[in-house]
Amino acid sequence: MRTAVKFVLAVALLALGGAARAAPVGLRADVVFSEPSPLASGPEIARRLLSPLAAAQIEEGLARSGRALSDQSIDLADERFTLYVPAQAPPGGYGLLVFVPPWPDARLPQGWASVLDRAGVIFVSAARSGNDANVVGRREPLALLGLQNVLARYPVDRARVWVGGFSGGSRIALRLALAYPDVFKGALLNAGSDPLGEGAPPIPPKDLFAQFQAGSRLVYLTGRQDEAAISADAASLRSLQDWCVTGAVRQISAFAGHEPADPASLARALAALDTPPAANPQQLAVCRADLERRVQDALARVEALGRRGDRDAAKARLLEVDRRFGGLAAPRSVELWRGG
Repeated sequence: MRTAVKFVLAVALLALGGAARAAPVGLRADVVFSEPSPLASGPEIARRLLSPLAAAQIEEGLARSGRALSDQSIDLADERFTLYVPAQAPPGGYGLLVFVPPWPDARLPQGWASVLDRAGVIFVSAARSGNDANVVGRREPLALLGLQNVLARYPVDRARVWVGGFSGGSRIALRLALAYPDVFKGALLNAGSDPLGEGAPPIPPKDLFAQFQAGSRLVYLTGRQDEAAISADAASLRSLQDWCVTGAVRQISAFAGHEPADPASLARALAALDTPPAANPQQLAVCRADLERRVQDALARVEALGRRGDRDAAKARLLEVDRRFGGLAAPRSVELWRGG
């Protein structure tokens, strides 16, 4: 009898302990995370978020000084995050929106909580990752660390993991969506974007870019009165056609200026992110073949300059190829840079 009582008490204590350790819900500020992310390591950020020649030049410079890229550039003990978790998880797990702000603090935009509740989406944002912060050294790794720690604490549907931002933060979100399409299935681009093929954001390695072309959902959401962002969106969307990207949609907030999405607009954007892109395989194959011809033609022009002995012109042309085509021109671009 005593053994049975002890067993019941032990089970009860385990249950209480599990409840005490349950990940909290609701809005929390100044959250401290502790788990590093392999996606935010120095080598992985260089591979995904820098052009091949930029990464090669950094590697060469470090090698000359006997150093190497650091594994983690962020000390999580010094960082604070804002986290919002709906009380009820959907049957398949939460969605997740990793949000990059333009402002220095981490905040949940006004009115977003009720929309996140209905959609079953977690929101996480890092402090000190606004427009004044270093892009590669802070803004991008902080977003990836927020992602890592939410995934470690909560049941998340990996098909509903997105990155987003407002204004300058939206431009960083596009960079992250482009470089991490195996993690982020889409991006909410709220009043900020850039065209592809102009160096920022750089085109990632071929395998990652192929995933982005066919599988990423991009939602451009901008206020009708925000003329500068509307113009930037138009240029960015035109560039997607040239780069064979199929999953973009444009949404306009009728009465908004340069401000974060209102709740109704956010709800429409999340619904669009939840709709997988419908790629046309034949059309995509034709577009990719044309893009590959452009890459090879550009590399051939560099090689022709090298054969003529015009090293300065070849180097300048190669840097232009790297700026435009990024990972699509590698590894040949790196071989040419190193004299191959």
